[in-house]
Amino acid sequence: MSDTFFDQHQRATIAAAMARMIPTDDTPGATEAGTIDFLDRYLSGPGSIYAAPDGDGFEVLTGRRLDAWTQRLEVVRARYVAGVLALDAAAQRRGGRFVDLDDDEQDEVLREVERPQGREQEADAARAKVALYGAPVEAALQQTSAEVDLGFVPLLALHTRQGFYADPVYGGNRDHVGWKVIGFPGPASLAEVHQGRYTTIDYFAEDRTHPGTEGLS
Repeated sequence: MSDTFFDQHQRATIAAAMARMIPTDDTPGATEAGTIDFLDRYLSGPGSIYAAPDGDGFEVLTGRRLDAWTQRLEVVRARYVAGVLALDAAAQRRGGRFVDLDDDEQDEVLREVERPQGREQEADAARAKVALYGAPVEAALQQTSAEVDLGFVPLLALHTRQGFYADPVYGGNRDHVGWKVIGFPGPASLAEVHQGRYTTIDYFAEDRTHPGTEGLS
C-alpha cells in the first residue's frame, strides 16, 4: 500500500495552506518541518497510526480498532478533498488557484473557507459522530474523538500543529525542527519513552520529588 494519499495538486495545495498556518519567518515553519509528509502518511491508511513501542515501525491494527480507524480516515479524507476544492473555488474569484496566490490572498481564502457553511456542514458532522462514536475510546496522537467533528480549516490547523511537534517517527517534525523552535531536545527515539529511559519532568516541575514522598529514600 502506498504511504501517500494526496494527488500532486492536492498535496501542493495543502502544503501551501499549512505554510500559512505556521509560516517561515525568523524560525522554520511547516514547510521545513515537513508537515505535509506527516499528513499524507496519516491519510494513506491505518498502517501509520500508532508507532510501535520499540520505536521500529507501527502497530498493525485489527478487528474493531481497524474498522474504527478506517471509518475515521474516510471522513477525514473526504473533508480534505472537499477542502482543496473549496480553496481553489475561493481562489478562482481572485484570479487563480490557491497555490498561485500570494501570502495575503491565501490568508483571505483560508478565512473565507473557514466561515460556517450552514446546516449542511453541521448535519455532516452529526452523521459522522453517530457513525463513529461507537468505537473504542483510546488516547492517540490524532485526537480521534475530536477531528471528525472539525471543519476543514480547523482540521488543517490541528494536523499542521501535530506535524510540526509530533515525534519524527510520524513523518513530520523533520530534523526535530518543531522541537528546536521551542527549545525542546526530545527523546532520541520513542523506545526511550516506552522503556522509561526518558522523562519530561524537568520541563514541568522544579521539584522532582513526588508530593507525599518527601524524606523517603
